[in-house]
Amino acid sequence: MALLQILHYPDPRLRNVAAPVLAVDDAIRQLVDDMFKTMYDAPGIGLAATQVNVHKRILVADVSDCRSDPVCLINPVIVASGGSDETEEGCLSLPGVFEAVERAHRIEVTGLDQFGAVIQLEAEGLMSVCIQHEVDHLDGRLFVDYLSQLKRSRIRKKLEKTQKQSS
Repeated sequence: MALLQILHYPDPRLRNVAAPVLAVDDAIRQLVDDMFKTMYDAPGIGLAATQVNVHKRILVADVSDCRSDPVCLINPVIVASGGSDETEEGCLSLPGVFEAVERAHRIEVTGLDQFGAVIQLEAEGLMSVCIQHEVDHLDGRLFVDYLSQLKRSRIRKKLEKTQKQSS
């Protein structure tokens, strides 16, 4: 397994819309393994392929405290949602940034697992938020898109300054 490089906002590649995976093969399974390794190493609770500059509809997540509940969704589609929660979100592509975002409390999502089997998952709370957040990445959206223009501008300037200082 390899660690992948995570793209950081405002990298324009984060805005690419991911293409569907046509076949789940060994290369896709290797990518999924690498994504889990990268997510856990970061550390994070979710990662979309777009964040590692692979524009395929793949996400991984694990909201458990002890990395014991990994979820992989290939070609995820949210088919139902309900309720509403406002929670503070962060993102591996926006290190150190946390803001309140409103999302559905519970969702139903379908997709494929890393072996190509069809799965349907019901999620609520943190897992629901995580999946919605990662699906947004696959659609070229970031959680800062839910914020005011002023907040987005401040975040962008802060991250650009941090990136320049670390270069």
